[in-house]
Amino acid sequence: MTKALHPVIVGAGPAGVRAAQTLVAHGVRPVVIDEAPRWGGQIYRQPPPGFTRSKRTLYGFEAGRAEALHSAMANILDRVDYRPETLVWSAEGGRLDLLCRGRMGTLPYGQLIVATGATDRVLPFPGWTLPGVYTLGAAQVALKYQGCAIGSRVVIAGTGPLLYLVAYQYAKAGARVLAVLDTASFKDKALAASAMLRQPAVFAKGVYYLGWLRAHGVPVHQGVRLVRATGEAQVTAMRWRAGAAEHEVACDAVAFGYALRSETQLADLLGCRFSYNALQRAALPERDGAGRSSVPGVYLAGDGAGIMGADAAEWAGERAALALLADAGKAVDAVDAARASELEAKLARTAAFRVGLERAFPFPQDWAASAPDELVICRCEEITAGELRQCVHDTGAREMNRLKALTRVGMGRCQGRTCGVAAAEILAHACAAAPDAVGRLRGQAPIKPLPFAAMARVNGEAA
Repeated sequence: MTKALHPVIVGAGPAGVRAAQTLVAHGVRPVVIDEAPRWGGQIYRQPPPGFTRSKRTLYGFEAGRAEALHSAMANILDRVDYRPETLVWSAEGGRLDLLCRGRMGTLPYGQLIVATGATDRVLPFPGWTLPGVYTLGAAQVALKYQGCAIGSRVVIAGTGPLLYLVAYQYAKAGARVLAVLDTASFKDKALAASAMLRQPAVFAKGVYYLGWLRAHGVPVHQGVRLVRATGEAQVTAMRWRAGAAEHEVACDAVAFGYALRSETQLADLLGCRFSYNALQRAALPERDGAGRSSVPGVYLAGDGAGIMGADAAEWAGERAALALLADAGKAVDAVDAARASELEAKLARTAAFRVGLERAFPFPQDWAASAPDELVICRCEEITAGELRQCVHDTGAREMNRLKALTRVGMGRCQGRTCGVAAAEILAHACAAAPDAVGRLRGQAPIKPLPFAAMARVNGEAA
């Protein structure tokens, strides 16, 4: 028996676009909701109309994939209910709560594909709150969407593949990249090389970025520890330590990040079951090989359920759409079945590659131990590492939501999206527990800030 199909896709990045394309190909009209003004996601973020830089300039090696994804969505716009500039801020009882251009609304769904993507994983360092210090993702947004750099003399810091990509993109765009500061060592990368060669084309791109930077005079320092960003009205220098020696470079901007973390808040509000993923050092919503979550009718695709990269997100979006169709009783033929098997095989190979990538750019295990007491962890509530440690000492708190209740960490505008990782690491270290033992901050609505004007309008209209 065929169930009524009322599919909604949240997110119009690689996973969401391919999911929509698959549903349309089977005669189904989905609703596609996206916060951005144009589809493409963070990696293939489109510039505003009238922007003159070419896709080759914007996306480099990924220009072909960006063009393919952009074209795929453009070709089905008349067969989807596309809702850009729309935030899903809550979900309950088969309905999504929306904010679109200042107006509130709700949307019922029969089936839901959650493709919410990822954001920067932030581990603070002294001075990270200074004007001129950005995350790597923010630096990319400035370049891709606004056509500008975050500064003219930029330091790129942290670790992860994005570190070298952003440095390459900035240098190619004409910004002066003064240094790339990678907390991962050359030894880390050498030990992971055999696993990363499972995807030789991707591995080759990374080698190319590193080689290009060195060939163009960009200093690359590996195995470093970030010490401090200095300045008063804005950042003026970045200090780091390599071995016993401390170094400093004058700059007017810093972009930093420690790989990516999945945006899981919506999956949490939907009631999806989570489990701890040691490789990604995070609690992630559970899904099977086809993208089915623990909640019937809810499917998870792309980096929002675990960091796998843009290619894998496209495959996961298509696979989740095929699972949705099959579960709803929509006829799935032998071609679809073969394609589903092919997609799952590709995703499995990518998962093996990701093991190597995580080894090449490991989480800095000593970060919490070296974080000074005065370091601000939660910018919204101005909570320091020392205050979190003191709370653990005084109260015996050993769980993240208890720590939140006692200190207000994670209660501000970001709802823990920025500070949650760092706070959990400080808590685990303070109580001598493994990171998976301290739990995770529970998702709460609104998952992102809402303007008071929108709330007032709803109350005034009794909507």
